[in-house]
Amino acid sequence: STWGIKKMEEAGFRREEDSERSKDLAKRLKTTYKKGEKRKLEDDEDLPTGNIVAQFTTPEGENTGAQLDMPVNTTADQLQTIINHLLKNGESRPYSFYIETVEVNNDVAHVIKNQSLNVEKVIKIVYHPQAVFHVRPVTRCSGTLSGHGEAVLHASFSPDGERLATGSGDTTLRIWDVHTETPIHICKEHKHWIQATAWSPNGKWLASASADGDLRIWHGDTGLCAKKLIGHKGDIRSLSWEPMHRDAECRRVASAGKDATVRIWDVPTGRLIISLNGHTQPVNAIVWGGEGLLYSVSSDTFIKVWDPEKGIMVRQMKHAHRVNTITVNTEYVLKTGHYDFANHESPKEITDPKAAHEKSIERYQLVKGSGPERVVTGSDDHTLYMWQPSVSKTHTSRMVGHQQVVNHVKFSPDGRYLASASFDKSVRLWDGVTGNFIAVFRGHVQRVYMVCFSADSRLLLSASADSTCKIWNLQTRKAECDLPGHADEVYAADWSPDGERVATGGKDRQVKIWQH
Repeated sequence: STWGIKKMEEAGFRREEDSERSKDLAKRLKTTYKKGEKRKLEDDEDLPTGNIVAQFTTPEGENTGAQLDMPVNTTADQLQTIINHLLKNGESRPYSFYIETVEVNNDVAHVIKNQSLNVEKVIKIVYHPQAVFHVRPVTRCSGTLSGHGEAVLHASFSPDGERLATGSGDTTLRIWDVHTETPIHICKEHKHWIQATAWSPNGKWLASASADGDLRIWHGDTGLCAKKLIGHKGDIRSLSWEPMHRDAECRRVASAGKDATVRIWDVPTGRLIISLNGHTQPVNAIVWGGEGLLYSVSSDTFIKVWDPEKGIMVRQMKHAHRVNTITVNTEYVLKTGHYDFANHESPKEITDPKAAHEKSIERYQLVKGSGPERVVTGSDDHTLYMWQPSVSKTHTSRMVGHQQVVNHVKFSPDGRYLASASFDKSVRLWDGVTGNFIAVFRGHVQRVYMVCFSADSRLLLSASADSTCKIWNLQTRKAECDLPGHADEVYAADWSPDGERVATGGKDRQVKIWQH
């Protein structure tokens, strides 16, 4: 029919037209590919050639070995071989390498070209030891732990990673078995919201504090209340135990809160050892450092450094506004004591108290290195400051970039990185040694409350008011995966010391366990 012939002619025309379009597209793609190849060849031609003089240095700036004459196209794998030889490591250990704060991913030549460095001068290559083991990113919710009647405000894993403590607005403290994902103990002695929980580094004790100033010590194994410590007036906001390498028995714990005091307690006797007075407004966070100093930050804008033995203030530093959070570069090893998962050892094998104490000293020295401890504080003034309080009251770095309140800061377990969470919906990654900015992670659509690192310092978790948690890969600087599942804001998060699990809790009254 005429209609059919007409349709066939139109179809034929379209086929011819499509064929022409396909040829044109193929031609353009071929041209683009050739241009890309040409550009790549030009980039390769611009790379420096020949040899350079390189000097390996530690993150603290100490030289390792003599200056070396090496090819400029030396790869990251070849750098691994060289540094293992210089350090005389029996077994090859992984390291990351940086030139002028830029990581060497391919070879030295690309970094030198991108940074426009002078190859006539000595090139300093900073090496950072990495964890031998790899933590797999958590991707699925393995269990939802119901039981709390109000919002979950705090969560913390025990140093051995076997138990999880959660504190809630329903005034109960729950201790969970992470393997069966069931409650072992339900502690109901508190009368108000539980805002803070903290395990002693040896795992023997668990401290919990509530909004009415009630501080209690529990037996970690039995869940029975060992002591009720009375003294605070108003809510207690932060708890910190004395590090195990300074006291093998972990007898002392510090607490601070709304009454502007920092109190140190002797746990076995339940006695108040000393009350440190000096702040004029609520103390928001404290950390008991590994050098024997106690750090406190307050709404009065001050950071105070205390000597717990003498009961005196050693130094005082200041922000422009209320200080919300504090972290120390050795915090991970201070909290986990002798429990070492880095070399696939079973921490439970160390039963001798003396051996456990020596192990905690060894772990602390390894992370701390030769320099003083580094402390970072975050404030309502949108900034972070890095300090070395044991030697100076002047900050070593001022970190800017956040547009709103800095709510939480945390060092990575190896002290290499620093992460900050802000109400501006972003997470920022900084160099844990210099304080230099590395990357910003955007993806949350509401305030970010917390951040925590995996045990191998390769992954970062953030918890937000948008009801989600996100896992960020520190090597690719991109989001690894999302962890949706909560029905409301996520207030609490912790990554187990062995890297196997993440626990989150929030306004929906649920505790969720996430695994690979």
